[in-house]
Amino acid sequence: MRAEAQAHVDTINDALALLRRFLDWDRALRRLDELNARVEDQALWNDPKQAQEVMRERRRLDEAITATRAIESELSGTVELIELAELEGDEELEKEAVTSLGELARRAEADKVKALLAGEADANDTYLEINAGAGGTESQDWAEMLQRMYTRWAERHGMKVELVDYHAGEQAGIKSATLLVKGENAYGYAKTESGVHRLVRISPYDSSARRHTSFSSVWVYPVIDDNIEVEINESELRIDTYRASGAGGQHINTTDSAVRITHLPTGIVVQCQNQRSQHKNKAEAYNQLRARLYERELAEREAAANAQNASKTDIGWGHQIRSYVLQPYQLVKDLRTGVTSTAPGDVLDGDLDAFMAAALSQRVTGEAVAVEDVD
Repeated sequence: MRAEAQAHVDTINDALALLRRFLDWDRALRRLDELNARVEDQALWNDPKQAQEVMRERRRLDEAITATRAIESELSGTVELIELAELEGDEELEKEAVTSLGELARRAEADKVKALLAGEADANDTYLEINAGAGGTESQDWAEMLQRMYTRWAERHGMKVELVDYHAGEQAGIKSATLLVKGENAYGYAKTESGVHRLVRISPYDSSARRHTSFSSVWVYPVIDDNIEVEINESELRIDTYRASGAGGQHINTTDSAVRITHLPTGIVVQCQNQRSQHKNKAEAYNQLRARLYERELAEREAAANAQNASKTDIGWGHQIRSYVLQPYQLVKDLRTGVTSTAPGDVLDGDLDAFMAAALSQRVTGEAVAVEDVD
């Protein structure tokens, strides 16, 4: 078998192995049988909420198992076709079969990522908070670049993006911004982006054209609905109002319509200023706080299970999850998974799928990769 075909086969087998491991294959088959039996029980439909939960779990398991079996079957058939073509010396048939194998490899990767998005809140919309690190204009410009990158990523996937909170930089860029990304599995995909992001480039703000390193942090937490209960004691909140900044018209900038809520026990701070009404801004900030507290609980559960805990760290050297080098060479490197791209322009334009897929896979395998940062 040619090297190209073997590479595709290896990719598919790796994806299948991860899927089976993630699903806990034998247990998943038993669980699907149990769920199918429950669906046949008329008593289940007396409780619409429970029936909905059962159907959701059944659909997820059935789709993952069906997709896995289909890939295994197509892989076997295509490999047999390639071997037959090689035996008969039919180069045209072999070429077509290798092309089909490449398409199957891409589908296997996509199905793998879809199956990995089975967390409690993975299907939900998400908040994405960006904060500039130390460094003034340089870091603030980098924070705005990240804001654009995630906006473009969401748009590539047909998701809608709303700007919930925005604080402009002193000369350029932003001090911070909070995006609300709405779309299927928005949180599931974006959750792996939490962490510090490092940029290396020739500064457009330095008249001596020196190379600068900038840092900004990204924090991702899911939007939660009324079905998820998060207890908040009103006495543990400090609520401040202030004048909104940035665009918004005369009224929004001349009244104390913006709202900041501080959760005193945890120190979590959320704010909203995109609505003209202080009441609406307070309601949105309250929703953000519920989401942040829920995400905190999810992170604590993950830590208890010895998984990677995506907690906030200092926005500076030694804490970055990914480096983006624009000069003197071009490279984007993820320091958790080792995934790289030599096209930072594409990455900054929202091409993040490979990085997200690798990080999701790593959460399942738990395998740490020794990765050296770039200079």
